[in-house]
Amino acid sequence: MLNKILERFARLLVVWVVLAAAVGYVFPQVLVPLKPFIDWFFGFTMFGIGCLLSAKDFKPILEKPKLIFLGTVAQFVIMPLLAFIIIKVLGLAPALAVGLILAAAVPDAMAAGVMSYLAEADVAFSVALTTATTLVAPLVTPALTWFLGKEYIPIPFWPMVKSIIIMVILPLMFGLWVQHRFHKITSRIKPVFPALSSLFIAFICGLVVALNKNALGKVTGMIFIAVISLNIFGLLLGYLSGKGFRFNLQQRRTLAINVGMQNAGMGAVLAIKHISAEAAIPNALFATWCIISAAGLAGIWSKKGERGV
Repeated sequence: MLNKILERFARLLVVWVVLAAAVGYVFPQVLVPLKPFIDWFFGFTMFGIGCLLSAKDFKPILEKPKLIFLGTVAQFVIMPLLAFIIIKVLGLAPALAVGLILAAAVPDAMAAGVMSYLAEADVAFSVALTTATTLVAPLVTPALTWFLGKEYIPIPFWPMVKSIIIMVILPLMFGLWVQHRFHKITSRIKPVFPALSSLFIAFICGLVVALNKNALGKVTGMIFIAVISLNIFGLLLGYLSGKGFRFNLQQRRTLAINVGMQNAGMGAVLAIKHISAEAAIPNALFATWCIISAAGLAGIWSKKGERGV
């Protein structure tokens, strides 16, 4: 019974994000004092993800390295390139521009695996792809952010590398060790980790709103257009690139979802820590919107089954 409640809680991530954003806007004093602990919150999220993984999740990486390589390349080429084009077309302000670049340069979200399951896509491919993009993120994410964002704001490359290693890679590896060492225990409390991850991601988005309460009134609709465009075109180009790679139908759907869904929680934390609170706004918006769009797409594809795109 408790496991079902926790699973339901995790699937309502969008609801918790919206509620946290409302709290952050109306009662910013509640969340702002927790800013120093944001690294720990995100680190625990990655620890929880590590506890959900097992050796079999790494098999696709070893058995089908070409598949994972092409998916990783698609992820880190399509989204940053889209962000660059969108920024130029819309003329975003420097902080928001770098924030959008960060949202595009982070790895795909673990929630993509859930959406792939709902879309009747290739879940094993999704989890392996997310794992692969996360493992290379300590170098790729800061490098892309520096290369595309340096013309707007100075980008602290090495501090960003250090942050990703400390709050992403190390907790993930520790979670993998705990899952291997205490498998019987972690398997019994498995639903706890997605539920807590949902809670912490909602908190991060709420904190972004709390830190930007005064600035939000100056934010134009352009940033919403930018975020939605980045996601929608990411989904489309992810699918088309899978078609170009001659992936099967399930793999094309998976690649579309993984490319279009970003670990925007990571982007928000990196923005707050190394850029500015304003730069975290695109990430908070993306974290919410990409779940809505992916859930809608998964619903359409699940009805089509093996037919259609």
